[in-house]
Amino acid sequence: MEELEHTCPLPQTTLIEPAIFTTDTSCECQAPHEKLTIDQARRGTPVDRPVRIYADGIFDLFHSGHARALMQAKNLFPNAYLIVGVCSDELTHKYKGFTVMTEEERYEALRHCRYVDEVLRDAPWTLTQAFLEKHKIDFVAHDDIPYSSAGSEDVYKHIKEAGMFVPTKRTEGISTSDLITRIVRDYDVYARRNLQRGYTAKELNVSYINEKKYRLQNQVDKMKEKVRTVEEKSKHFVYRVEEKSHDLIQKWEEKSREFIGNFLELFGPDGTWKQMFQDRSGRMIQGFSPHCSPSSSPPRDFSPSRSPSPPSRWAMPRTSPPSSPKGASASISSMSEGDEDEK
Repeated sequence: MEELEHTCPLPQTTLIEPAIFTTDTSCECQAPHEKLTIDQARRGTPVDRPVRIYADGIFDLFHSGHARALMQAKNLFPNAYLIVGVCSDELTHKYKGFTVMTEEERYEALRHCRYVDEVLRDAPWTLTQAFLEKHKIDFVAHDDIPYSSAGSEDVYKHIKEAGMFVPTKRTEGISTSDLITRIVRDYDVYARRNLQRGYTAKELNVSYINEKKYRLQNQVDKMKEKVRTVEEKSKHFVYRVEEKSHDLIQKWEEKSREFIGNFLELFGPDGTWKQMFQDRSGRMIQGFSPHCSPSSSPPRDFSPSRSPSPPSRWAMPRTSPPSSPKGASASISSMSEGDEDEK
């Protein structure tokens, strides 16, 4: 049981509330706040003395690149407490440019990131020693690329020189500027999209002519989609018909071969019908033919003890066949005369 208790991982704390906002009392630690080196922080600190890491930025259109940078900052040390500073609209518009999201929206976006422990509103553009001491910041996390702004080649130069800078890596292919570029590049597509979703031309700052053009394009796209749908259904129907036709032809060929085989078996040269016909013909010929005496039977002789039977009175004299019709008529006349004499 003791071994199981040591080997089973401790359950992770479930996040049910957003990160807190920085207040004057939020940086009060129970343990004395002594300056740490990077090696000391990596070896680990007591539970009541977390390593306080500060990461600042604009965080406009909060995206996965922002979240990954904060994840790296949170995992720099075993016992880390991440404070995120978000600059106000006033400072951002002055030094960097206009933002899509308001400062309140950006604050809330950061509060709901799982890696953030605390959000510092209206963060300064450049970090002073007094600011670092006030919030008891041990290290500052940011990507290592020099950040030139507010008349400085790198606003983090003095932090790096003091040994308080810990670098993070940028996520390639995603940034706020990239997202804005996509929207500007495909402006017509997104304007049509929002018109289709119920936004007015006034809300989108679209002229009357462009509104009509976009709506017409939407109608054309709907018609194209319907045509594509009909084409897909037609292709599917034709495919099914071809498949059925192929099956029918295959079945017809099988039945045809079976029929031809049965026909040849019945009526072919050696078929059943010919054998039946030959058998019946043989029986019919035997029925009409006279029965011949066996060749082995002895000839019939008259016995000497018997006398020949007297000739019948009706016995016909044997005459040779007449050689001509006249002879035949003469024979018939003599026969009739003989009958009259007997009477």
